[in-house]
Amino acid sequence: MQRLDILTIVGLVAGVGIIATALFLGGSIGYFWSLNAVLITVGGSLAAALISHNYSDLKSFLPTLKQAFVNDLIEPEELIDVFSELARKARREGLLALEDDAERFNDPFFVKGIQMMVDAMEPETIREILQTDMEYMARRHEAGRGFFQTWGNLAPSFGLMGTLIGLIQMLAQLDNPETLGPSMALALVTTFYGALLGYLVLMPLAGKLKLRSDQELALHQMMLEGIISIQSGVNPRILEERLRSFVAPKLRQQQVEAEEGSITGSEILRERV
Repeated sequence: MQRLDILTIVGLVAGVGIIATALFLGGSIGYFWSLNAVLITVGGSLAAALISHNYSDLKSFLPTLKQAFVNDLIEPEELIDVFSELARKARREGLLALEDDAERFNDPFFVKGIQMMVDAMEPETIREILQTDMEYMARRHEAGRGFFQTWGNLAPSFGLMGTLIGLIQMLAQLDNPETLGPSMALALVTTFYGALLGYLVLMPLAGKLKLRSDQELALHQMMLEGIISIQSGVNPRILEERLRSFVAPKLRQQQVEAEEGSITGSEILRERV
């Protein structure tokens, strides 16, 4: 289920809004607009970033960017519940009974792992194949995130380059003192654009993509442990404890208390009946 990442949107809107308000209170916002500065900072840094990457990295630009605004990852608690259910089902009906459960999540990694488990492949073979998938997934994520990282690193430098260009043009007109002030202000605008683009937009987006990649890898590691445990015939209760080790202690305790509460409620209901 896709969930909108509110923090990404709030952060960008709040950052732009705060800076725009500060500019408005300090004078005319029109002082900070320059098409030349946009061309040098945005266009120049983008061109340099394109040189640094392959075409295959750029094809996933929009899907990668979407991950910063939309979270479609499985909740760890839901994953623990599903694997606990699968472990109990495998004990009652055997591994072949889990074949229909491969579509529980729209995740190729999960589907592949369940299918290999149903096919009775050796646990070590399953672990080796799935770990290889995780390694190459991490590389693909790094390639997509790296484009934003590179662009963010280059933007401030091109802002300084635009400032140098503006200073050269200003010094070439020293015989006209009236133009020095406006020319200096215009030259510094490119540095402002570079810092704004790099430090408010691109670098934070790269950081959010790194966080999303780490979260997905952690979920896949949980899936791997769950699949290997079921294949090895581990007790469902032990499986739950193994998977809970991936969850933060506070969330882990909340889930345990919720489960205990539901168990107590069931017992009370049975007693009343």
